[in-house]
Amino acid sequence: MKIYDYQGKKNVSGDQIRKFRRKNRLSQSELAARLQVKGIMMERDSISRIESGMRFVADYELYIFAEVLGVEIGELLEMQETEK
Repeated sequence: MKIYDYQGKKNVSGDQIRKFRRKNRLSQSELAARLQVKGIMMERDSISRIESGMRFVADYELYIFAEVLGVEIGELLEMQETEK
């Protein structure tokens, strides 16, 4: 399966995931651990790659990110004005 880039990134949610992770005062390792409890096997380096836009985010992963971070999925898909 070919993964395409959008404006040089493999996802549009990484910046928002970083923002809400920091708002919740979670480290990347802590976020990864919470995702693992929910059944998403992800390590800290994968969180880093998602936040930097270097890794694709599957829809089921996005659902669990939203649940763990306490936000709606749509909030993770909001793009900054400069990115639109």
